[in-house]
Amino acid sequence: MRSPSSVRPSSGGGGGGGGGGGGDDDYAFYYSFFQDAAGAASPLALDDAAATMTNGGGRRRKRGGDGADGGAAPRKEGPGEGGNGRKRSIAKILTSLAALDAEEHSDRAGAADASRQELALLESNADNKSQAMLDYYAKMEESFDADAESDATARSKRSRLAASAATTAVVASEEGAAETAAATASPSRAGGGAGHHQRRLWVKDRSRAWWDRCNSADYPEEEFRRAFRMGRETFDMICDALGSAVAKEDTMLRAAIPVHQRVAVCIWRLATGEPLRLVSKRFGLGISTCHKLVLEVCAAIKSVLMPRFLQWPDESAAADYKDSFQRTYGVPGVIGAMYTTHIPIIAPKISVAAYFNRRHTERNQKTSYSITLQGVVAPNGSFTDVCIGWPGSMPDDKVLEKSMLHQRAAAGMMHDAWLVGGASYPLMDWVLTLTKQGNAM
Repeated sequence: MRSPSSVRPSSGGGGGGGGGGGGDDDYAFYYSFFQDAAGAASPLALDDAAATMTNGGGRRRKRGGDGADGGAAPRKEGPGEGGNGRKRSIAKILTSLAALDAEEHSDRAGAADASRQELALLESNADNKSQAMLDYYAKMEESFDADAESDATARSKRSRLAASAATTAVVASEEGAAETAAATASPSRAGGGAGHHQRRLWVKDRSRAWWDRCNSADYPEEEFRRAFRMGRETFDMICDALGSAVAKEDTMLRAAIPVHQRVAVCIWRLATGEPLRLVSKRFGLGISTCHKLVLEVCAAIKSVLMPRFLQWPDESAAADYKDSFQRTYGVPGVIGAMYTTHIPIIAPKISVAAYFNRRHTERNQKTSYSITLQGVVAPNGSFTDVCIGWPGSMPDDKVLEKSMLHQRAAAGMMHDAWLVGGASYPLMDWVLTLTKQGNAM
């Protein structure tokens, strides 16, 4: 870089010419300075130019001082000397601009480096996340495989246990059968321990002394009738009729309950209403067994005995009933008496209000629920028609309207006869209702 003093022409001191020469000198100095600034390669070069320009101005001021020492009169600054201040200001501005430009370039370079570092960091984080997800997925697959293996192992273990239990039961049954056969073949060698062991394994030891005494031939007839509400002859007839429906066969594990005991459990429960817990102790059976026997025998009574004994009278039977009612009560044309009663039940889970019995609740001072039983009896007291199961809140006339008896009468099967009912029944062509004084209407 050239120094500004090398292109400035030397100027003499004093005079107007000096003033004009100073103006040309300023323009030449500006031109050379800008050339040097344009050719500068770094801010340091610009600083050197500015320093050179400042030194030149100082030398110029020094020469002026020398003139003053030589005795020349002091003078005012000319245009050239005022331009030196402007030159210095321009030099400083250009130096600052060059420094700012260099700083901007360095900042851009630093930002580019930072962005490259951030990009590299993001890529590294993405790679780490992908690897972590792959590891987690691999661990989950291993866990699922382990669970499947454990389930398969548990199933196989359960199947093995079930097979072993079945094998044990078969072996035990075979051993029991063998012991029973051995005991039968040689009673003297068969001690009570083997039988007691088998009873402990399959059946709880309960006393059947009461039922054995009732089932004996020398048990009094009066006691039997008082206990079961029927004579022994009727009881035997029921057992014979239901034998094929309720009988069970013996198994290798235990002997079947006899038909007479099955029927006795059901009839005792129906006749006395005793809780199953007491019935179980009385007959020497389990509570669940007694409950099952009651249901089985009731189903057999409905399917076997009900169609046989509960029949509507035909024409000949209706004529006999009419004659019997007229001889006994003096009312002609009557073949039966009708009445509706209520059977108490436990409150059902659905439609509780429908089964609420207001009359029983008021009479007993206790909330009561019931179902209705409508029955028609012949002159000898046997039932000829039964309708049971409607809710206890339903009145008697509604029960009659929904019964099969009403449909039978509508079909013309009354044989020109009437039924006698209470005041709660409606007066119809085939129903005679009684007044409060007991007279038929």
